[in-house]
Formats: sequence, structure tokens, C-alpha cells
Amino acid sequence: MTDRTRAHVYVSGTVQGVYYRANTRDAATERDVDGWVQNLADGRVEAVFEGPEDAVEEMVEWCHTGSPAADVSDVAVEYDDPEGEDGFRIRR
Repeated sequence: MTDRTRAHVYVSGTVQGVYYRANTRDAATERDVDGWVQNLADGRVEAVFEGPEDAVEEMVEWCHTGSPAADVSDVAVEYDDPEGEDGFRIRR
């Protein structure tokens, strides 16, 4: 797994109720990135992306725009060692 990286992302703005999670799942699946996405009680969206560094970076960049109806104001990202995520899912 040395060619894999992990990004833990927090997205702020109008990102709930605009299909942000579903669009994130679809974008990650297209790029063969593993991980998960969920809404937070404070209105942000939290996501974890694991995969090849270039694909994970594409997902981090994608988060700045997100779903067509989203209005993203900030994306905070932390990088860490992969934890072995397998597949991409929406957490409830």
C-alpha cells in the first residue's frame, strides 16, 4: 500500500441537502478511490479518500466544487497513512 495515500476532508458551505454525498460517492467510484462520506451535525460534510495519490488529489480538488447545487466555502484536508478502506460508501 505504499503507493496509496489517505485524505481526511471537511467541507463547509451549503453542502447538505444538495446531493453532495451522492455526487462524492459517484466521483470517487469513477476514480477508483476508496473511503466514505457523511453529513455532520454542524452542517459540514466529512469524507475520507484512500487510493493512488493522483486520484486522491483529484477528489480533494473536486470537493472545492462538489455537486452542482453546492456552494462550498471551505475545504480543510489532513493527510495520513492509509487505513485499508475498501470501496466507497455513504455513512448515515
